[in-house]
Amino acid sequence: MRVSARARIVGWMLAVVGLALSVAISVTWSFLLTRLDDRMDSELDNEVKKLREYAQRPYNPETGQPVTDVESMLTSYLQLNVPDRWETFFSIVDGKASKVSAIEPPVRIDTDEALVARMATVTKPERREMETARGTVQYAVIPVSVAGDPGRGHLVVAHFYDLHRDDIVDAVRVLGLAALAALGLSGVVGWLVAGQVLAPVRLVRQTAEQISDSSDLTRRLDVPGDDDVAALAATFNHMLDRLEKAFVVQRHFMDDAGHELRTPITVIRGHLELMGDDPDDRAETLALVTDELDRMNRIVDDLLTLAKSEQPGFLALDHVELADLTVSVVAKARALGERQWRVDEVAEARLPADRQRLTQALMQLVANAVRHTTDGDLIAVGSAVRDGRVELWVRDSGPGVAPAERERIFGRFVRGAGRTGAHDGAGLGLAIVRSIAQAHGGTVKVTEAPGGGACFVMSLPLWELWRIG
Repeated sequence: MRVSARARIVGWMLAVVGLALSVAISVTWSFLLTRLDDRMDSELDNEVKKLREYAQRPYNPETGQPVTDVESMLTSYLQLNVPDRWETFFSIVDGKASKVSAIEPPVRIDTDEALVARMATVTKPERREMETARGTVQYAVIPVSVAGDPGRGHLVVAHFYDLHRDDIVDAVRVLGLAALAALGLSGVVGWLVAGQVLAPVRLVRQTAEQISDSSDLTRRLDVPGDDDVAALAATFNHMLDRLEKAFVVQRHFMDDAGHELRTPITVIRGHLELMGDDPDDRAETLALVTDELDRMNRIVDDLLTLAKSEQPGFLALDHVELADLTVSVVAKARALGERQWRVDEVAEARLPADRQRLTQALMQLVANAVRHTTDGDLIAVGSAVRDGRVELWVRDSGPGVAPAERERIFGRFVRGAGRTGAHDGAGLGLAIVRSIAQAHGGTVKVTEAPGGGACFVMSLPLWELWRIG
């Protein structure tokens, strides 16, 4: 049988609380019994002490005159001392029970002649126990004598021990019932509190089940607070964010691959189906197929780059010297075409970034500029630190980008107007540039270059910057 976490928590809580209450009641019971025994002994000792003090100057409480015989002294003492609850006094004179305290005891023990006769033989204070109809009785027999009186007397002080003990039993019984009530109340409160505390956990489980059934990754948990359960919900939401992002990346990759690779595959299949036996025709078809396969390979590489850009570990951060990066990009770009290559400006600073990814982004912008210019046109690369940010740019003297197109061209498979036709691409280059800029926490935009043309600018935050010199 499956036991819920809520039931286990409440069960263990009740077990611990029940054990603690049981120990507390047992300790209380033992403590009260020990106190009772000590009190009984103390009271018996106290009665002996009081009788001795009274015997030094015995007097009649009614007349105030001294007493001269044993019987009068014991009678006067019983008049002066009133027994407590579950306590009785009586006197023995010359072997016979004489007087008993005014308060009626639970059971008369002075009527037991055999017991009285034995008590009358005591020559020094003695303590004993006896069993009666009202349980155990603890008593003390104290011999008494008066100078000049030959009579023999005894004072008997008796405590009904079991009746005192019954008071403790009643108190412990009430304590036990209160403990049971507290245990029951604790169970109810614990059940409610555990349900409230575990509600986010159940919500996590239900959300996970719904996601598993429907593949809907847009659901999130709303758990206020700053405790461990709220942290669990936040971690779960973060996991859902990553899963949703991974699924979106996967879906985009599949959609983009299916959309863009379908055309070259169709072209390759069509030419292969129409290819004849003529060597020239076969060579032409082979060249076309090879070109299409190369284009497919470039598309796949670009799609993989875009997919990786949205995953952890896309960047390998290092300290990049901006001046060296700018100059090296221009040096590599000269092989792309006969253009007027220029370095506008270099930033004498060092930035934590991924040098290879920044180089890839700038080379994409340079290749884009080459596609939209002709021989002899200007292409310039520069870097600078402005307003607390690093700017890397590529500008050209080509036809520029219309304002309405300046945002759209950074989408996937979007080809801008004004191409020279000398180079073709899948329309993924600027999307890769934007993904690299965003991975660094920056942005990319296109503006109109001074003197005409387009200027693509990557703006990166200054996470940490060392200026050189």
